[in-house]
Amino acid sequence: MLSVALPKGRLGEKVYEMFARAGYECPELLAPGRRLVFENEEAGIRYFWVKPSDVAIYVERGAADIGVAGKDILLEYAPNVYELMDLKTGACRMAVAAPKGFSDEGIRTLRVATKFTNIAREYYAGLGRDIDIIHLNGSIELAPILGLSDVIVDIVETGATLRENGLEVVSTITPISARLIANKASYKFKRDEIVKLQRAFSEEGSNA
Repeated sequence: MLSVALPKGRLGEKVYEMFARAGYECPELLAPGRRLVFENEEAGIRYFWVKPSDVAIYVERGAADIGVAGKDILLEYAPNVYELMDLKTGACRMAVAAPKGFSDEGIRTLRVATKFTNIAREYYAGLGRDIDIIHLNGSIELAPILGLSDVIVDIVETGATLRENGLEVVSTITPISARLIANKASYKFKRDEIVKLQRAFSEEGSNA
C-alpha cells in the first residue's frame, strides 16, 4: 500500500481529484469531519492530511511514501526527497514586491521581509546584493508599509493583496506549482507502484 501525504486545504482537494481520476479513489476522504487518515485497500492507497509545510517532512522521514508539496517548500527547506513531477496545479510565483515607485539604488543594505529566508538569501546572493533579512511569519505586506523593510519576498498568485496595500511586483524569482515527491527508500522498494501512479498522472494530464 502506498502512503500519500496530502496538503490540507484547497490545493490538497484539487490534487486528490487528480489521484481519483487516475484510479486511486477514496471518497470518504472528502467527507466532513476531523479524520486525518483514509484507506482504500482495493486501490492499494492510504491518504493522510497534513499541514502543507509539513508534507516534505513526512515524506523525507518515511512516514509517507509520496506526497504533494509546493515548489516553494522544496526550495526553502531542500528536503532529501525525489521530486518526481510537476503536477501543473497550484500555479503562482515567488516574487519581490515593493511600494509603488520604489527604486533600489544599491547604495545601502536592502531590508527584505519574508518567511522564505533561504530563497531570498540565495536570490540576492546571485545578484551580489547585500541584504538584511527580516523573518516574518505572516502579513508580510505590512513590513514595507510600516517602514520595517524596503521590499518583501513572498508568493504571489493574483497580486490583488499587493495592489490593495499599495505594493507591486518588481521582479519574479521563480514559478511555483505543486510537485509530486517521493521518499528515496520508498522509491527503491515500491518503485513499480510509484511509477505506475506517475504514468497514470501523465496519461490523465495528457487527456485533460
